[in-house]
Amino acid sequence: MHRAVCPGSFDPVTNGHLDIIGRSAKLFDEVVVAVGVNKSKNRLFSPEERIAMLTEACAPWDNVRVDGFTGLLTDFCLEQDIDAIVKGLRAVTDFDYELQMAQMNSSLAPVVETVFVPTSPEWSFLASSLVKEVATFGGDVTGLVPEFVREHLLKRLAERESAGD
Repeated sequence: MHRAVCPGSFDPVTNGHLDIIGRSAKLFDEVVVAVGVNKSKNRLFSPEERIAMLTEACAPWDNVRVDGFTGLLTDFCLEQDIDAIVKGLRAVTDFDYELQMAQMNSSLAPVVETVFVPTSPEWSFLASSLVKEVATFGGDVTGLVPEFVREHLLKRLAERESAGD
């Protein structure tokens, strides 16, 4: 059985993420969507919220499961018997960064390969940070994230606004 991981912060999950996850689900027997939990980073959604949203968003794929992880991704891969790390690439700048990460990961866990999947053109501009920024300033993010994620995002931003954040 070939298992892959699609790691990320997913704050929030976008349709670009789901494109890579869905395409990975066709290539591997099992795909683990791994939500990085870093308590020192200030995220809009908690790890539990991000895992819940991803679990709902990934429901169409029987061979995809969602989990959280802390520490090194390579350690998570070795613990979970994962063969490959799947990384979506939007542009050359992503490649520069991801190649360096892949080489570091290879030095830490030579049995784990990194697979680069080019983002579909319709999502090549999409990033969670841009979605949050657009939504914060009242822009419409319909079609960029699943509808239920958009609703969670708007609710969270309204909560922050009313709290004075």
